[in-house]
Amino acid sequence: MENEPDHENVEQSLCAKTSEDELNKSFNLEASLSKFSYIDLDKELEFKNDLIDDKEFDIPQVDTPPTLESILNETDDEDESFVLEDPTLLNIDTIDSHSYDTSSVASSDSGDRTNLKRKKKLPDSFSLHGSVMRHSLLKGISAQIVSAADKVDAGLPTAIAVSSLIAVGTSHGLALIFDQNQALRLCLGSTSVGGQYGAISALSINNDCSRLLCGFAKGQITMWDLASGKLLRSITDAHPPGTAILHIKFTDDPTLAICNDSGGSVFELTFKRVMGVRTCESRCLFSGSKGEVCCIEPLHSKPELKDHPITQFSLLAMASLTKILVIGLKPSLKVWMTFPYGRMDPSSVPLLAWHFVAVQNYVNPMLAFCRGDVVHFLLWINSRTVVLLDSVEKLHVIDRQTQEELETVEISEVQLVYNSSHFKSLATGGNVSQALALVGEKACYQSISSYGGQIFYLGTKSVYVMMLRSWRERVDHLLKQDCLTEALALAWSFHEGKAKAVVGLSGDASKRKAIVADRMVEILFHYADRALKKCPDQGKIQVMEQHFQVVLMCWENRLYDAMIYVYNRGMNEFISPMEKLFRVIAPPLNAGRTLTDEQVVMGNKLLVYISCCLAGRAYPLGDIPEDLVPLVKNQVFEFLIRLHSAEASPEEEIYPYIRTLLHFDTREFLNVLALTFEDFKNDKQAVEYQQRIVDILLKVMVENSDFTPSQVGCLFTFLARQLAKPDNTLFVNRTLFDQVLEFLCSPDDDSRHSERQQVLLELLQAGGIVQFEESRLIRMAEKAEFYQICEFMYEREHQYDKIIDCYLRDPLREEEVFNYIHNILSIPGHSAEEKQSVWQKAMDHIEELVSLKPCKAAELVATHFSGHIETVIKKLQNQVLLFKFLRSLLDPREGIHINQELLQISPSITEQFIELLCQFNPTQVIETLQVLECYRLEETIQITQKYQLHEVTAYLLEKKGDIHGAFLIMLERLQSKLREITHQGENTKEDPSLKDVEDTMVETIALCQRNSHNLNQQQREALWFPLLEAMMAPQKLSSSAIPHLHSEALKSLTMQVLNSMAAFIALPSILQRILQDPVYGKGKLGEIQGLILGMLDTFNYEQTLLETTTSLLNQDLHWSLCNLRASVTRGLNPKQDYCSICLQQYKRRQEMADEIIVFSCGHLYHSFCLQNKECTMEIEGQTRWTCYKCSSSNKVGKLSENSSEIKKGRITPSQVKMSPSYQQSKGDPTAKKGTSEPVLDPQQIQAFDQLCRLYRGSSRLALLTELSQNRSSESYRPFSGSQSAPAFNSIFQNENFQLQLIPPPVTED
Repeated sequence: MENEPDHENVEQSLCAKTSEDELNKSFNLEASLSKFSYIDLDKELEFKNDLIDDKEFDIPQVDTPPTLESILNETDDEDESFVLEDPTLLNIDTIDSHSYDTSSVASSDSGDRTNLKRKKKLPDSFSLHGSVMRHSLLKGISAQIVSAADKVDAGLPTAIAVSSLIAVGTSHGLALIFDQNQALRLCLGSTSVGGQYGAISALSINNDCSRLLCGFAKGQITMWDLASGKLLRSITDAHPPGTAILHIKFTDDPTLAICNDSGGSVFELTFKRVMGVRTCESRCLFSGSKGEVCCIEPLHSKPELKDHPITQFSLLAMASLTKILVIGLKPSLKVWMTFPYGRMDPSSVPLLAWHFVAVQNYVNPMLAFCRGDVVHFLLWINSRTVVLLDSVEKLHVIDRQTQEELETVEISEVQLVYNSSHFKSLATGGNVSQALALVGEKACYQSISSYGGQIFYLGTKSVYVMMLRSWRERVDHLLKQDCLTEALALAWSFHEGKAKAVVGLSGDASKRKAIVADRMVEILFHYADRALKKCPDQGKIQVMEQHFQVVLMCWENRLYDAMIYVYNRGMNEFISPMEKLFRVIAPPLNAGRTLTDEQVVMGNKLLVYISCCLAGRAYPLGDIPEDLVPLVKNQVFEFLIRLHSAEASPEEEIYPYIRTLLHFDTREFLNVLALTFEDFKNDKQAVEYQQRIVDILLKVMVENSDFTPSQVGCLFTFLARQLAKPDNTLFVNRTLFDQVLEFLCSPDDDSRHSERQQVLLELLQAGGIVQFEESRLIRMAEKAEFYQICEFMYEREHQYDKIIDCYLRDPLREEEVFNYIHNILSIPGHSAEEKQSVWQKAMDHIEELVSLKPCKAAELVATHFSGHIETVIKKLQNQVLLFKFLRSLLDPREGIHINQELLQISPSITEQFIELLCQFNPTQVIETLQVLECYRLEETIQITQKYQLHEVTAYLLEKKGDIHGAFLIMLERLQSKLREITHQGENTKEDPSLKDVEDTMVETIALCQRNSHNLNQQQREALWFPLLEAMMAPQKLSSSAIPHLHSEALKSLTMQVLNSMAAFIALPSILQRILQDPVYGKGKLGEIQGLILGMLDTFNYEQTLLETTTSLLNQDLHWSLCNLRASVTRGLNPKQDYCSICLQQYKRRQEMADEIIVFSCGHLYHSFCLQNKECTMEIEGQTRWTCYKCSSSNKVGKLSENSSEIKKGRITPSQVKMSPSYQQSKGDPTAKKGTSEPVLDPQQIQAFDQLCRLYRGSSRLALLTELSQNRSSESYRPFSGSQSAPAFNSIFQNENFQLQLIPPPVTED
């Protein structure tokens, strides 16, 4: 064959991660399985534990796979099976079928019916697995198929293809396209074309659902645009004439498709578009003369698997009448696998199916294939479930791993469409082989399609869809048929993870079990409800005994809800459950022991059960029958108020049930009674019950001392709420409330103070205040220190000023007094007299407020007492408190939000704060002065001089402008420090004052540097020379015979002074001043030799640095000018002589004054065309052009988004030659370049700047300038460094900054 590949080694691996063994396993898995239906891959991969067993892949290796040529040259003799180098591999004629791991689940290919024995079909799979498949009729599509046959003579349906759209082909050549809502979107083709081409025999939709391929019975192929409904291609020469199209399949490559004709040949179709013309090239992959191919299946991958290594090979599986072949279409045609059938029934239909399956943490494609006389069609539902359609149109759902049949569905009602006429090629004269015609008797390839886990079946008048039921649907389906036992068994198999074909259960095992367990509980309730409805009121004692056995079983297994349910619904018994629960929780409560967790659960269930019974509701769900509600309420009340229990001991106290519930949870039990009282009608019996229960509650709780104050308070709060109701009929002795008040306010008992207060507060808020005399209540509350009670009472009487005392006395709430005062003084709704009383109260307690929290007090004063700050200061006698208050008020660093402008504090107050600061925190004075504003310099200087804070005084003098005065103070401090060093003993080894000398000298140097810029030469010398003299003086006094202990350190400090002053004082002046010194002028120059040499070295270094910098700047200037000249003189060479937008020659467009714009990338445009395409940008106020073709193809919208594009010429701001088109001469070829400009325009200058930044970054001059600015700013910053901030536009902070220590790069041509 002309297109056969050469003999060459075939690649053995599916991908880089798949070994040769895994390849053989992948392609030979389940030799009996075939065509598949995709389901979402995410659902498959959720079940990591369901990976395929390695034993299923235990197939020997294939060392040398055959080539396509060798396969085609084989004989068709079925007695001679294909033999690989390993003679034991898959020789079906000689191997025992029982030892073959991948034999079919229902295969009887060789006539051996024993193959069916391994299919583990149970006698009644419905009872075990339920209904696995759900099938339904697509009524909308079915009706429109019938309507199209009647109205437009579309004919009967012949083929179906499903993606996000559904395509149905008809016998008269029409293709009906439906959307997911079953609405007809397109009707493609016509009956006239159908008469020419014949029936549609095959359909295929590509991955993005934009194209449809239609194959016809007479061999033609058409391609349609599914968005517009246009015919794109009509292909008549893709394969030999006179043969029908059996299969047409898109691959994952939208330009590549595969077709299979009735001659048994397979062709590759490549779609191209050249110069706007659509073409199709055909290549033969398999010739029918070597054995007809009747089924093809390309490997499709989902979007999430597009990067899988196997997708680059574009695999194709083909099934001929004798063997299975797998070939790779890319990068060149290669054989991947071959597999012979052996002896087969010649009428059986070969089938193929691909599916991606997770194996050993890798996702690889699996090929399933089948040919047998029982199994007709098979489809993958997911990686664990397959669906078979046999020759009698029965659907079998089978679990792949266990080969167990889950369900059988009869689908004869579909009236499936068969493709027999196309396989026999009746439309072209029936020129096919007898073998292919025999296979076609049962072929229905084009009638079954799968998509998204759904299988679509095409009938003669209808379309059906089938899918797996979710696990809930399967259970519900059994329940609807009253199969309760089977539903419970199925749910249990889901719970244990043993069920098959599970859909809808995701997450980890514990989460799945919890979901299923909830459903099982619902089934059990449903089961119990049905069972209990059969319980007779009277009759056979055996039936009653069964219910008592159920109760006993529930109690033993701690199923208390089920026990109550059985008593209530089965026997109409409501008291017995309460008795059983009381027997469990009463003994430990009476003994004072702590309940276990299980006993607490039982007690809570008891309370809820009592509440339901008294409200007329069934426990745990539903309602009690209306005729039983009054009876149940009476029975429960009578039970609760019993004097003694049924089996009471002599020591049992009266009313045990109410006592037990009060001990268990007083508040909740009283809430249950409160809800019950609200539902009562005002009849005589209800009033009697209420009063009776209230009397019992009082008797039980008041006459016993084993209840806590909180429990007693809950009772009286409950009573107060009941008594406050307008329709109240209860009577409670008022003296009982007085007793409770005495009990709660008892001053001799300090235990549970907060609990007692909270209980009394709830009692008062519930309406109990009407039961007390208010003056007595206030006295007792003050005596018991119940300040919240006092606040409650004062607020009722609007005595807000007294509430301030309550806050200040209460240690738990004293800090809340500031918010309270602020709310009273600022929130509207209070009278002026009330606000004034609160204001005066706060002023009287201002010292107490400041001591409590100075910052809050300062904020309160600034907000509400701004005009009386001096009065507040006079009230603060304690100096420490006054200092804290003023610091919070004046220092913005304290974090208080105070508007200093509105506050208008006098300078005397600020100066008073500064004086206190000098006393209590002198180290913070300078930093505080830097943030303060309202103070007078002269008075502040006197304060700092009073406390001898010399640094602060110098700072203030400098701020005042007296630089010399500030310098003298710093100089005097320096000299005093130096004197201490000079006069210390020679034996001292450590001197802590040397660090002070250095710090003082650094501060003095900083002072001189900050102010030298604003002084003349004489004033500078008056600062620097005394400083130099002060540092050199100790060296003069020291004896040359006995050098001073710190002489070296002093010389170093002196050198630091000389280096600092050299920036402001000329070097000759410094040397002259030193030589004029009487000491050094008389021959002692040797002592200062080091200083002078150091100065000279510094001078030489700076001179060398200056020369190097000048040289570098000259080189930069030369390089810049060379590049600038090259950029200006370089011409542009357009790629064409026409506009790239309108495609007209630039010199023919003369209807308007237009300009020609040429880019460095070679594209040429009219300026008018570029403006219409919005290719202009405004950058720094100037209009810039961008190349339309380059920017649109590379999605570049802005010049600044990708600076590398400038280098490539795609965005060229220096589009550089412009000339009016109407001025150009047709015969002048130089007119294409336009007139040249003698100078650079602003656009060219900016383009050159960008070019420089691209190549080199920041210039050296800019770097040196910023470094010098940073150094000088560090030298001249104020005393404290806290005020200096980094430069925000620094070159070094730029993310594109790179320090290049290499010569400039060579300019590219």
